[in-house]
Amino acid sequence: MGASVTTGMQMLAVRPCIPACKQVLGSTSALSAFGRALSTRTGFGSCSKPTSVGPVTSSNCKRVIVRAMSQSGAQGLPIDLTGKRAFIAGVADDNGYGWAIAKALAAAGAEILVGTWVPALNIFETSLRRGKFDESRKLPDGSLMEIAKVYPLDAVYDTPEDVPEDVKANKRYAGASNWTVKEVAETVKNDFGSIDILVHSLANGPEVTKPLLETSRRGYLAAISASSYSFVSLLQHFLPIMNPGGASISLTYIASERIIPGYGGGMSSAKAALESDTRVLAYEAGQKGKIRVNTISAGPLGSRAAKAIGFIEKMIEYSYVNAPLQKELLAEVEEKTVTSFLLYSESAIAYSTDEVGNTAAFLVSPLASAVTGSTIYVDNGLNTMGLALDSPTLST
Repeated sequence: MGASVTTGMQMLAVRPCIPACKQVLGSTSALSAFGRALSTRTGFGSCSKPTSVGPVTSSNCKRVIVRAMSQSGAQGLPIDLTGKRAFIAGVADDNGYGWAIAKALAAAGAEILVGTWVPALNIFETSLRRGKFDESRKLPDGSLMEIAKVYPLDAVYDTPEDVPEDVKANKRYAGASNWTVKEVAETVKNDFGSIDILVHSLANGPEVTKPLLETSRRGYLAAISASSYSFVSLLQHFLPIMNPGGASISLTYIASERIIPGYGGGMSSAKAALESDTRVLAYEAGQKGKIRVNTISAGPLGSRAAKAIGFIEKMIEYSYVNAPLQKELLAEVEEKTVTSFLLYSESAIAYSTDEVGNTAAFLVSPLASAVTGSTIYVDNGLNTMGLALDSPTLST
């Protein structure tokens, strides 16, 4: 079993409280009664203190802190994935989305399996074995995230019959076996029987720096294949071994619905396809296996891989100035080298890793049991804006 944490996840939301809160809720005794009623009707744990309503931290009601954590001893709403098993496709280092989501799920108690792009497998396993990731493996309780097993994976190929001869003969694939989507799903079934959570953290656009008008058919279709159909294939092959009530998530980007010059090579089209597929798959997987399907769309965060596209710093500045919440997205590790875009890890636009991880933990948990077919934005609200506040036309 992978690492589990007794303290679990803690997601904090701080905001000013209505000054007249006591007038609204009445006396302390009324507040306590309200808390007892809430506990009775919802099944949440009760508390003898008046703060059980959602703990008010000071008598003058300056702020409210809402916490989500696992069951053990702590008050609050639980994100408890104890006994659940997750397969995260697209982990090739300790900086991408997949890694951050793996940590969040492990902190909530899930067992972690990962799929790593075959050419990156040796480097990843060697780094993991030699302790190079130990610092970033640390969980909230100080223990290290454990990965139960690392599987070689190339999600561009569904079956062994799909693999071209030149790929089979490529020395980067030498020594690896059972790495197509079908074979990985079968191997996971043989090793563990079933999973509860499937995470798609894969993208590749070999011509991402080219405008769409200059993108070749081959480059365009390669982006679609690696970045969107790979999700369809993964869910198609893993669905038979997913336990009912499970969940699957992927990662998308606002370029799917807004024009982001520089994010080319068919990648914007691939993300649009991924979001459309999320809705269709939510219906089909829900009907067939009672599996929920969602995708996370996050805002920009600087990384070495993202800088390769050439405009990430401007996007960060744009987001900071124009988003409703004018703050930089938090990142667990911002300065380390991330896997390059062509190393098949979803980090070309390296978004907030810990905030995306927290959102993923919620989406795959029972707390989100009625959420499916949705695109969840983690971008400080930038997706809602229709006018750039820093536009020169507004200052004239």
